[in-house]
Amino acid sequence: MNEAPQMHSYKVTRFGSPLCQAVEPLPVPVGTQVLLKVRACGVCHSDLHILDGYFDLGHGNKMDLTRGIQLPKTLGHEIVGTVSAVGPDAKGVSIGDARIVYPWGGCSQCGLCRNGKEHLCMQPRALGTALDGGFSDYVMVDTPNYLVEFGDVPEDFAATLACSGLTSYSALLKAGPVDAEDPLLIIGAGGVGLAAVGLASAVHGIAPIVADIDPAKREAALAAGASMATDPRDPDIRKLLIRQTDGIASVIDFVGAGATAEFGLSVLRKGGKMVMVGLFGGALELPLPTVPLRGISIVGSYVGSLAELRELARLAQDGRIAPTPLEIRSMRTAQQTLDDLRNGRISGRAVLRNDQEKMN
Repeated sequence: MNEAPQMHSYKVTRFGSPLCQAVEPLPVPVGTQVLLKVRACGVCHSDLHILDGYFDLGHGNKMDLTRGIQLPKTLGHEIVGTVSAVGPDAKGVSIGDARIVYPWGGCSQCGLCRNGKEHLCMQPRALGTALDGGFSDYVMVDTPNYLVEFGDVPEDFAATLACSGLTSYSALLKAGPVDAEDPLLIIGAGGVGLAAVGLASAVHGIAPIVADIDPAKREAALAAGASMATDPRDPDIRKLLIRQTDGIASVIDFVGAGATAEFGLSVLRKGGKMVMVGLFGGALELPLPTVPLRGISIVGSYVGSLAELRELARLAQDGRIAPTPLEIRSMRTAQQTLDDLRNGRISGRAVLRNDQEKMN
């Protein structure tokens, strides 16, 4: 007798504790659902926050995630896979199709969802938080509409487009218009920041300035196309940037710490724009009258829309964006990879692969 097919996953079973391997019956798609065999899944800093069960808000305050995430839960949202099975109402995909998964699904009924902003839905159905994600050999997706073609783009790179690429692309769109006369500063040259450096030329036709405290990341930013890479702790760098640029037109903070936000605002020109992306944590002391007096805008940017992911995938297929540095690892190293990410031992973006090996 043939054994029932099984799914192997790495799950959060207790916040603040290591992932646990789970072996479960392979789910069967219903309705419009599509089951994909996971080929590759990127590892994101937000996976660490979910594992910990909170975001740091600064001053000892935390945003509790434990009430909104039902355990056990499989992490992972930067997913590329091949269609393994489809529900009876799933149209437009066939068994074997390779697709990027748009992981930021919503309720499909609210005004935000109807206007293509599922990622901002008040009843999110995001993979890796509300639904099981891609630290697994299979993942279930609500609808074929969330599956995006990527042509001959290497699948490891394609996986990162679903979050780090999409997050950087959407933030760059919000930061515009910028050009050689209106310089752009990117704070943070980790996986998402490096993706933005590479995308800046395709989106705005410029090479951005980059600020990062890590010399190796500054070197990586220059290699990715930055016009300048600086250490924000340099006591003279603020005056230098303002003197060279007449103040920065747009700043994108991919770190999201109190110190990085303060640095970005300090070099922003009047009428400039600050785009906040990173979720590192902390708080910002900001004299409120300075916002209207300087005419600045502070904009939050959270991942991106399905339409933006499709645009980004087309840019990748056209060869207009280069892959960020990737560190390819086995899916069975999921917990070790999270530990390495937490301790700054990952350069660029880590991607977990299943390939032919068994997870054990």
